[in-house]
Amino acid sequence: MRCTGEQRPVPADIDLSAYRIVQEALTNVVRHAGIERCRVTIDYRDEELSVEVVDNGRGATEEGSAHGFGLIGMRERVGLLDGHLNAGPRPEGGFRVAARLPLPASVEVPVEAR
Repeated sequence: MRCTGEQRPVPADIDLSAYRIVQEALTNVVRHAGIERCRVTIDYRDEELSVEVVDNGRGATEEGSAHGFGLIGMRERVGLLDGHLNAGPRPEGGFRVAARLPLPASVEVPVEAR
């Protein structure tokens, strides 16, 4: 796992969505990729939080699976936040899930969290 950018608090809905996207992508790696490792990158940008999970496993021949709704759920989460999701096989092999979640101009941290 790698984090880049200035780590800072993000709104709870964005934080939870990023967590769930990574969780589902890692579940898919375990179930479908046939490998033991992958790369997770969290990038704190000025206007968005970027989440990427990449593996070099078997990949997929098409988006989605007949056995679950993981990619559909990721798309719905990202859509509710006006973000963007890109998920699919990589040309060099493996699979990539990348989400961009817009961040508000400023995030206030609750007093009890300080």
